[in-house]
Amino acid sequence: MELAKVTSKGQITIPVDIRRKLGVKEGDKILFVEEQGRIIMMNSSMDALRKAQAAFAGEAERLGLKDEQDVADLVSELRRKRMEG
Repeated sequence: MELAKVTSKGQITIPVDIRRKLGVKEGDKILFVEEQGRIIMMNSSMDALRKAQAAFAGEAERLGLKDEQDVADLVSELRRKRMEG
């Protein structure tokens, strides 16, 4: 458990251990989400990544991609088609 003091301007300093766990650094944005009566703080970049991963879930299987070589082959094919078209 970590403790932070709120300043008169409503600012807090996030303890270093929490910053490390969240993977945040200077200039990053923090997202506050309310879930079941609690406020959850998270790195907004990580939340965006999770949403993107969820959106693409199952797409590799649908496209028949089994490994990195399949992905590389697909990229090469798409680039070739783009250059032709």
